[in-house]
Amino acid sequence: MRRTIVSDKVRCTNRLTAALKQYYPQPLGWFDAIDTVIFCEFTQRWPSLAQAKRAREATLRKFFHSHNARYTHIIENRIESIKTSISLTDDPGVIQPNQALVLALVQQLALFIDQIKAFDKQIEVCFHSLEDASIFKSLPGAGKQFSPRLLVAFGENRDRFETADSLNQYAGIAPVTERSGTKTWVHWRYSCPKFLRQTFIEWTRETTRRSFWARAYYKQQRERGKSHQMAIRSFVVA
Repeated sequence: MRRTIVSDKVRCTNRLTAALKQYYPQPLGWFDAIDTVIFCEFTQRWPSLAQAKRAREATLRKFFHSHNARYTHIIENRIESIKTSISLTDDPGVIQPNQALVLALVQQLALFIDQIKAFDKQIEVCFHSLEDASIFKSLPGAGKQFSPRLLVAFGENRDRFETADSLNQYAGIAPVTERSGTKTWVHWRYSCPKFLRQTFIEWTRETTRRSFWARAYYKQQRERGKSHQMAIRSFVVA
């Protein structure tokens, strides 16, 4: 369910980016990410470049400080950019409808951000209430996001999967081999819980950044001519 909200947030940020690029692209460069509270509140308060340029420098500094933006050089660079930027267009037929859309989208985005935080709190409480939490927290690259997902993937019933291959097949990690006459072909498993499969693939990618042996195995697969995705998938199956 959390991933559903994240997907909604991504769609919202994509639409917001597209709308801003029509008349007011500067905020996309002023902030590192747009799925943040500071971006939403800045855009709500100054939804056009003309409005941002009318703001006093002291007001802008106060706004950034109130959102824990403490690096003076970053704040000053933003203010300088606000004051010197040139409007992409002065056409009210472009600005007004896109500004209305931006204001609607940033409200939605702020809501998605809050909802994801609420999901994270509930997941954390539930995760730490389970005995196996410490096992999955210790896995390289698991972190706050993947530890709960991996715990759910394995479950509490130790007898559910007799072997590692059983889990690989259920999760859709293991490829399918088909034969017909003298022909044999191997393909991606289509019928499986796809979010579960993605959990293993995404976590594996993280382990290559934080585990020496995982990184070594990944490098070995790439040297054999496998693409990034093939190397990751072979790592999961292994």
